[in-house]
Amino acid sequence: MTVEGTSRVRESFRVTSAVTALVVGSGFVGLLIGSFVNVVAYRIPKGISVVTPPSACPACDHEIRVRHNIPVLGWLMLRGKCRDCGAKISVRYPVVEAVTGAVFAASAALVGEAWVLPAFWWFCGVTIALALTDLDVKRIPNRILYPGTVVAALLLGGGAALDGDLSRFGRGLVGGASYFLLLLLVALVARGGFGFGDVKLAALLGMFAAYWSWESLFVGVFAAFVIGGVLSIILLAARRVGRKDAIPFGPSMVLGAYVGIAAGRSIVSWYLG
Repeated sequence: MTVEGTSRVRESFRVTSAVTALVVGSGFVGLLIGSFVNVVAYRIPKGISVVTPPSACPACDHEIRVRHNIPVLGWLMLRGKCRDCGAKISVRYPVVEAVTGAVFAASAALVGEAWVLPAFWWFCGVTIALALTDLDVKRIPNRILYPGTVVAALLLGGGAALDGDLSRFGRGLVGGASYFLLLLLVALVARGGFGFGDVKLAALLGMFAAYWSWESLFVGVFAAFVIGGVLSIILLAARRVGRKDAIPFGPSMVLGAYVGIAAGRSIVSWYLG
């Protein structure tokens, strides 16, 4: 192998190692954030501070020990039960932590070494928390959505400026406004079919999907309605809900946006081809 070829191999290995480290590190960060997301999703709808008091068992109110607060591992060490009273601890907690870690790692793999990566981390944490609260209380709390959207826009705009991609940020703002107006129109026509929380959530989702590409926004919107429709049919067929029961649409919107960002371009290219 020539000297030039050896240098290329070394450079490729260096880049691959850096990306791998970024993805793995993002996964660990996501696990920690996932633990906090559980706290936010549980406490905000109840009007409880996310800072105090420390995490405790909801059954006996005993404070959870530090070692048992380790994401995923803490639940496994406790075998899904409170050490003090033996009450069951929902498997949802480690699942949310693991999913958040996986989404953070996927974001790093997709975005790469770019200044907008923290914005996408924030976006994932906020949207997972909003999806959980919508599932729990059928409501998207403004206490999460408003500050979450403002910080997301600041992080995305700042990261885009540092990356030299301000035009993409402008496209994201247009996409967010477009998704907002579309869902607002649907909500007005449907007369109660969608909550205004879903409409406001569309602005956040549309901003990040359109920042990635127009194809991502289109697929994200389309996927949200497909996923929501399929889930509604399944729940109705299983008699888990009635025809007049409200079915949260926020989780479908979030999942649709993830699909659009991750695979929107490929899906549109496949469809057109």
